[in-house]
Amino acid sequence: MLSYGAIHNKPHVFQSLTGLKVEEFEQLLPPFEQAWIAYVEEHHIQNRTRQRQYGAGRKSQLNAIEDKLLFILVYFRLYPTQAVQGFLFGIGQPQAHEWVHKLSGVLNVALGYENQLPEREPHRLEAVLQQYPSLEFIIDGTERRINRPKDKDDQKQYYSGKKKAHTVKNNVISVRRGKVVFLSDTYEGKKHDKAIGDEEDYEFPPGSKLWQDTGFQGFQPKGVTTIQPKKKPPKQELTEAQKQRNREISSQRVEIEHQLGGIKRCKIVVDKFRNRVAHYVDDVMETACGLHNFRLSYR
Repeated sequence: MLSYGAIHNKPHVFQSLTGLKVEEFEQLLPPFEQAWIAYVEEHHIQNRTRQRQYGAGRKSQLNAIEDKLLFILVYFRLYPTQAVQGFLFGIGQPQAHEWVHKLSGVLNVALGYENQLPEREPHRLEAVLQQYPSLEFIIDGTERRINRPKDKDDQKQYYSGKKKAHTVKNNVISVRRGKVVFLSDTYEGKKHDKAIGDEEDYEFPPGSKLWQDTGFQGFQPKGVTTIQPKKKPPKQELTEAQKQRNREISSQRVEIEHQLGGIKRCKIVVDKFRNRVAHYVDDVMETACGLHNFRLSYR
């Protein structure tokens, strides 16, 4: 059975299972414990329908706060089925399901305490970006596969012709040589990256420089210098100078691909998403961004 006590002295195994080094895990543990105490206070202690005192009855296999954090980090990192997750931690699938959704929220709150979560509200984007004096940002879209929706209309909306699969999409904005600072809402796979940007109406500080790819062709926020590769005109070829310029831009933009790669250390945002609980597909992407930012901060 997996437990913190059994693997904390095996650093390579620990990092493979959680995505964090042992030292980073221990840095995250205090805010996670604070978030857990707040959760218990709100949902259990103040719950007037309880028939007995919180903590009475049979002790959970995840009694230690270290094991709770290990449980949810392993789930995000490896994304096993809940039956397998329960087996690893010595509990049944129904208990695993309950702990997954309970501790996902607690982990998200803990990352919020550490100021590692990206901004989600477009109307606050400009104020957030003002904090970075370089005023140089990168934007990109990312898709994740999901199970085919049951509703026929949803099947059409979530089908991505690019991926030939049912997907959801987010736009991500990062600071050059910095963190992921903004994550858009989660949209159906049919929606274009630029259409998401237009709908959310991003505003940047005047004088900003924005690196973007051809998926944002025509996206031009007010007061912003946009830099993007030149598309090949229909039935024509790019000149050698234009190709060289595109290579130069791509060599700078590759930074956002590294950021997305860091986010996708969590297999829960890489593998086909199986969970149908409302909003959970959006919540896990926010938390994965927070974990990536957390690693950047402590390395």
